[in-house]
Amino acid sequence: QVQLVESGGGLVQAGGSLRLSCAVYGRTFSSNAMGWFRQAPGKEREFVATISWSGVNTYYADSVKGRFTISRDNAKNTLYLQMNSLKPEDTAVYYCAAAIVAAIGRRGNEYDDWGQGTQVTVSS
Repeated sequence: QVQLVESGGGLVQAGGSLRLSCAVYGRTFSSNAMGWFRQAPGKEREFVATISWSGVNTYYADSVKGRFTISRDNAKNTLYLQMNSLKPEDTAVYYCAAAIVAAIGRRGNEYDDWGQGTQVTVSS
């Protein structure tokens, strides 16, 4: 059974930092790209960041570029999202997702397994 389990969310003040983790079980982790998405209340899910199977290639949404860093540890089957200089508009449920292919992708339909999400709340 495939499971993606996010952790690390919480409440933080604006300007603070959080590190999200996503542990992957039941599927080959090192062969596929991975991504982070988020959904704020009343808004559609949006792309945040993606990383290729090797970790060499990454891509970020303009809204988080320079503040967030995606990384992965294939030996631990774990994906990370380091979030610095957090803003109130970063408040959302954050989801990790496993891609269908090895290359990076920004569209939700390029991912076939999703985690349950972890809440990130940034206070002003």
